[in-house]
Parts: sequence; C-alpha cells; structure tokens
Amino acid sequence: MNDRTIALIGPMGAGKTSVGRRVAKRLGRRFVDTDAAIAVEHGPIPELFASLGEPGFRGIEREVVQRELRAGGVVSLGGGAVLDASTRAALADCTVVLLTVSDAAVAQRLASDRRPLLTDGIDSWRRIAAEREPVYRALADVVVDTSRLPMTRIAEELAVQLQEEPA
Repeated sequence: MNDRTIALIGPMGAGKTSVGRRVAKRLGRRFVDTDAAIAVEHGPIPELFASLGEPGFRGIEREVVQRELRAGGVVSLGGGAVLDASTRAALADCTVVLLTVSDAAVAQRLASDRRPLLTDGIDSWRRIAAEREPVYRALADVVVDTSRLPMTRIAEELAVQLQEEPA
C-alpha cells in the first residue's frame, strides 16, 4: 500500500464518515471528517450557511479540506467540497474513493437530517447528487456503492482493496 492520502467523496448520506473512520482504523491511519473539523473550528455548518451564505462557507471549507489533505491519512470530504477547482487539483495527489448510494437508501439514512441544502428532502438530494455526479466520477480512482451492504463490510473490503494498491 502506498502512503497517499485517501480522500472519500460522494453525496451526503453515502457513508463517507462511517466508512472512512473504519478504513482508517483498519489501515492504522489518522481519520478526519472535514465537516466535523469545520464545525469544531468555525461553528455549526447550518449557522455558517445562514450567516456567510454558500460562497462564504465554501471558502472556509476549501481551506480546511486542503489542510487536511496535506496532513494525510483518510479524509472524508463534504459532498460539495469537490465544486472548488483548487480542491479538485489537490485531490490529484490522493487516492480518491467515490462512495455512491441509491436514493432509496439515502432517504432512510437522511430521514431526520437538517443539513442546509436538504430543504426539499429527497428531491433536493436527487438534484444535488445529479449535478455533482460527473465531477465525482471524473475524480474517482475507486467507486463503491454503499446502498446494500453494512458499513463495516464495505470498509473491510475497501481497506483490503486499498492495501493492494501498488506503492
């Protein structure tokens, strides 16, 4: 296995944090969820969206994501982080794992979610996921569907696959 940063991307609700934490543990690497890091450093994301607007939030996100990608390990990115060109460029030096999920599975996972871009529920999710899908696919080195298997099994299989990557 090489020591490149492993970046998990994909739509909200795909399991980036759950899978990322488990993969990092299995590989003995550090894990960071950039949304959690943003919340610790700057406050709750819904409040940042409300006070700064999406462009202001994306500026903070860019800084945190790029710092964490440079620090290495396994990094879970917020669903919209890939919209930033400089973040996409930084991902070129990483092993990028795209986690996908069906809308039926995500509807169950996000039933009580209050994320700022989910104002219309599953319809918002579908629209956002469709808009971002080409960007996700263009960046991905590995694609994993998280719709049907338990997160533990997905993480185990992904960790094995990543360990087999040439250095």
